[in-house]
Amino acid sequence: MAVSSPKDKYFSVWLIFFLLGLGTLLPWNFFMNATMYFTSRLKDSSLVDSSANQTEAAGEHRSVLEAKFNNVMTLCAMLPLLLCTCLNSFLHTLISQHLRVMGSLLIIMFIFIITAVLVKVPLEPLPFFSITMVKIVIINSFGAVLQGSLFGMAGLLPTSYTTPIMSGQGLAGTFAAFAMICAIASGSELHDAAFSYFITACAVIFLSLLSYILLPKLEFFQFYQDKNRKQRPDKENSVNLMNTESKEEVPGQTTQQNVSMVKIFKKIWLLALSVCFTFTVTIGTFPAITADIKSTLNGRGSWDLYFIPVSCFLLFNLCDWAGRSLTAICMWPQKDSVLLPVSIVCRLVFIPLFMLCNVQPRLHLPVFFYHDGFFIVFMIIFAFSNGYLASLCMCYGPKNVSPYEAETAGAIMAFFLSLGLALGAALSFLFRALV
Repeated sequence: MAVSSPKDKYFSVWLIFFLLGLGTLLPWNFFMNATMYFTSRLKDSSLVDSSANQTEAAGEHRSVLEAKFNNVMTLCAMLPLLLCTCLNSFLHTLISQHLRVMGSLLIIMFIFIITAVLVKVPLEPLPFFSITMVKIVIINSFGAVLQGSLFGMAGLLPTSYTTPIMSGQGLAGTFAAFAMICAIASGSELHDAAFSYFITACAVIFLSLLSYILLPKLEFFQFYQDKNRKQRPDKENSVNLMNTESKEEVPGQTTQQNVSMVKIFKKIWLLALSVCFTFTVTIGTFPAITADIKSTLNGRGSWDLYFIPVSCFLLFNLCDWAGRSLTAICMWPQKDSVLLPVSIVCRLVFIPLFMLCNVQPRLHLPVFFYHDGFFIVFMIIFAFSNGYLASLCMCYGPKNVSPYEAETAGAIMAFFLSLGLALGAALSFLFRALV
């Protein structure tokens, strides 16, 4: 006799997945939105002194570390994200979910505490650059484990429970951008603003940690965890191999696991490639190109100071969040519709559109879209389409397979999402060099 599922009282499980989604991308977004702080500590003092009264000259004569910071930061974030998501796809049977999630959140929080402390420690540009990149590698490595585990957990629940993760990830960027704007608006010295900014991140990560501790105690979540254990066939349960007894006794079980993953991939390959392509286009241009676009409304008060924090980071994250959240009430096109991959491919147009905006410094291409308004319109459509289309793919993926395969399908989708991020990071060097 079928047992009806309990209700998610007060939407508590939904809100916890939202907070955990926030925790997966908040670290990366806090680092990315703090580029003004990081690059300020990478300036060559001789160049700053010689061009102190020439803003444009300072832009043209940036130090090598300052000029390459956005590209290297993106690459150091996305490659570990890809590698660790791949490892998580295979190792989720070896390491308990509790250890993966709790361990990742604790390490990420520790990195932010170190980052906040280092705000007060004077360092030369090269050591500061190196330490910052190591921290970015660490937080994105453990962020990948956290993200893969989270999508796997959501795959066991109804379809709508992938949406809070995507929505939480979207809010992570919005929250980080808004926090940076508030820090700038406070009028504090940049270093003081950065300290409070990173402490805020620590507090949010701690809140995510507490919410995960509460999750297993909720009846709704327990019900689906138990349901998954009962539905998993004995043969599939044997794929939780690598226990010392069966490892030597039945060597063919490793093949069984590989065959299972290939079978699952065949069911979701188009959705997996679609989410990969979506993020390749997005990270290929944002922030490596978009963060270097300069306002053409010179002399308009403090607009120059707020232009990138507002028009690039805050606007992107607000529209991305709106796109991700829309899937909670509207899921169109359907998962088998050709319109979904076609819409994703059409986003390629944003690469030349942003390259032809007022990116500075530039060597090759002319500025075609000079006015700030063009950039703002492009950013709204670019960000909304990224959030909406990526969220659709991530929601559809785990539901294209059998219930007991959903966790693995979620991990595969998370891997291809990370692959798209890494490909975009690598291509960002090429796209920026072409401008």
